[in-house]
Amino acid sequence: TLWKVLETGDDLGEVTETVDYYVQGATIAAGNLFGRRRVIQVYTTGARVLDGSFMTQELNFTAHSSESSSSSSEPLGVASASIADPYVLLKMVDGTIQLLVGDHSTCALSISVPSIFTSLSEKISACTLYRDRGPEPWLRKTRSDAWLSSGIAEPVDGGGSSSQEQSDIYCIICYESGKLEIFEVPSFRCVFSVESFLSGEALLVDAKGRQDDTKVSLKKEAADSIRVVELAMHRWSGQFSRPFLFGLLNDGTFLCYHAYCYEGLESNVKDNSFSPAGSVDLASASDSRLKNLRFRRISVDITLREDISSLARPRITIFNNVGGYEGLFLSGTRPVWVMVCRQRFRVHPQLCDGPIEAFTVLHNVNCCHGLIYVTSQGFLKICQLPEAYNYDNYWPVQKIPLHGTPHQVTYYAEQSLYPLIVSVPVVRPLNQVLSIMADQDLVHHMDNDATSADDLQKTYTVEEFEVRVLELEKPSGRWETRSTIPMQSFENALTVRIVTLHNTTTKENETLMAIGTAYVQGEDVAARGRVLLFSFTKSENSQNLVTEVYSKESKGAVSAVASLQGHLLIAAGPKITLSKWTGSELTAVAFYDAPLHVVSLNIVKNFVLFGDIHKSVYFLSWKEQGSQLTLLAKDFGSLDCFATEFLIDGSTLNLAVSDSDKNLQIFYYAPKMVESWKGQKLLSRAEFHVGAHLTKFMRLQMLPAPGLASEKTNRFALLFGTLDGGIGCIAPIDELTFRRLQSLQRKLVDAVPHVCGLNPRSFRQFKSNGKAHRPGPDNIIDFELLAHYEMLSLEEQLDIAQQIGTTRAQILSNFADISLGTSFL
Repeated sequence: TLWKVLETGDDLGEVTETVDYYVQGATIAAGNLFGRRRVIQVYTTGARVLDGSFMTQELNFTAHSSESSSSSSEPLGVASASIADPYVLLKMVDGTIQLLVGDHSTCALSISVPSIFTSLSEKISACTLYRDRGPEPWLRKTRSDAWLSSGIAEPVDGGGSSSQEQSDIYCIICYESGKLEIFEVPSFRCVFSVESFLSGEALLVDAKGRQDDTKVSLKKEAADSIRVVELAMHRWSGQFSRPFLFGLLNDGTFLCYHAYCYEGLESNVKDNSFSPAGSVDLASASDSRLKNLRFRRISVDITLREDISSLARPRITIFNNVGGYEGLFLSGTRPVWVMVCRQRFRVHPQLCDGPIEAFTVLHNVNCCHGLIYVTSQGFLKICQLPEAYNYDNYWPVQKIPLHGTPHQVTYYAEQSLYPLIVSVPVVRPLNQVLSIMADQDLVHHMDNDATSADDLQKTYTVEEFEVRVLELEKPSGRWETRSTIPMQSFENALTVRIVTLHNTTTKENETLMAIGTAYVQGEDVAARGRVLLFSFTKSENSQNLVTEVYSKESKGAVSAVASLQGHLLIAAGPKITLSKWTGSELTAVAFYDAPLHVVSLNIVKNFVLFGDIHKSVYFLSWKEQGSQLTLLAKDFGSLDCFATEFLIDGSTLNLAVSDSDKNLQIFYYAPKMVESWKGQKLLSRAEFHVGAHLTKFMRLQMLPAPGLASEKTNRFALLFGTLDGGIGCIAPIDELTFRRLQSLQRKLVDAVPHVCGLNPRSFRQFKSNGKAHRPGPDNIIDFELLAHYEMLSLEEQLDIAQQIGTTRAQILSNFADISLGTSFL
């Protein structure tokens, strides 16, 4: 393997030959020392201190334990390193640690082994240094004697730091048993310890101060094999920010804790300060402990689920400014950004380049606050975060100013265009509004009325509709309006869809944009609407991107359009019409009478699903030879539909519908079942109370996951949007996983403390709001509840897994497969 040293100037240039960096093996860590006057490079067998490109000192590490004096000359490998100027903490391959202490005057390092660790029998599994800096270092507030020193100027550390900026350095160590200890550096006095860090308790409290010193022993399924492989602690900027503590376990669990200062009772402080005479040393030792330090576990939505048995290189990279954001980057097979915004985590997976081996920040002339990463294929990429996005959200969000209200959007894949219905409020004089709205007789009638001149001087706000065709310009990330189609006065655009129609004249398929509209003229005028068809021009520079090829008025509002095997399906008022396209005209070939008003239309192959505004869902089929739309089955209940969609799971077709009572129901068509009344009735497969109005479903193919390698390849999940501004997903899973996770869900209802003691089981039951409803099967599992499983402590996780007859590893691998299958989110 070749090891290279690159220099970042105007571009990346290789300087391997001219510098004194160690290039015969892998570098474990590199960083600045002595206020950026020197660079330290740590590799497996030693370390080098460099001034620019020249080496000023070289260190070689040997085993330090007294027993192995005969083999002390043997070099000992470094497993990991952590740098906090002027200290470097090294964890050796044999589980011991060494500390390199720097001298500011000579800029040289000396190796010291803390005396507390020379006689230590227990191996260290992970360690890190943490620099607590600021005008008032945060961890000092948590000492039990903090009230003594507050207000008194503390002696400044000998780090050449100014009197304003003080810094304490702490060393955090985790042993293979799972015990975590925090030491002051360089004195190595233990100031905080937790018996079992790796079990992931909800609160971490200093073990010395705890009255109940009952040690819980981990039992069952291979708990001995779980250990912490990496630790990190950091406090990001911000006036009230507090440190975070991170731990990565070898099974891929990512533990995250937020520190806080516990304000204890006054009596405790007094009891501690007046200790009996003779134990003065003890008192001072206990006083310097961080007694009021607590850590609260917070959930981070990360599914790394990979076995990290040997940590080749650190996974956690902390950054303070990448595109104006701070946080950490987790490299590995499923790399993920964890951004810290207002002391909260925003998790953004980066799946575009596959596994990422290494990551670092880069800030120079050509790449302002950017980053460099190396993929597992060996590509080195220099990038910047796109500026147009706001990352302080569940997903990165870009706002597009429309200066109007968007109503519906669709996507034209061939030219990457987004047709969008927008309405803009316009102020009009009242008499103009009345003359457009009313029939002539009515105007005549009004003139005779005592309509005062003052009333007609008033204005009235009208929503004017238009369809805009937007395009995302690739390099700049700006959205451009390529074309605008205005509607007529009082005409509302209700739906826009991209349809593929078979032209019966040319015998070719055409892709057109179909718009359905309705005239809103009050209840005295019969409802009418229009169907509009537009074609897209292929040439790039033409003035008109879209051209109107067809327009026809219809009775009733055109609420939904769709293309069905080259024909156009139009829902106008209570009638559904299927028409064929001649290139200039639409000719009706089949009809179906809906009960009241069609809310949504969905098509799969030759099947049609539509939702009615009050009469639930209907399932039709289209037969070409008899040219007829036939009703296969319907739901006989009354339901105010909001949105419908097909949910495809392999070869089974399910029908999903959301309603006005914030429920989601899934039906299926089974004519051979007795209860389907010879196939007339749709049967319920599952029902669920979402707690929000779902207005749109989007069908997306699930990605193949290694654990879900079942025979079902074409599985689709439904992404949905709610009127609360939320986004959710519903996905099919196989029977065995479902049974396992359902039993887990039943356990978690009791095992997890719920907000305000509310019960998720009663909340998720179908709400019929007083209407007659026969309960359907309980076939949906609530992942929001299951997500609490990972936040339980390790002992509880093992317990629950044993109670339902499975293992923790099996449950977590199911979670990982589901999140991988829906990683289009």
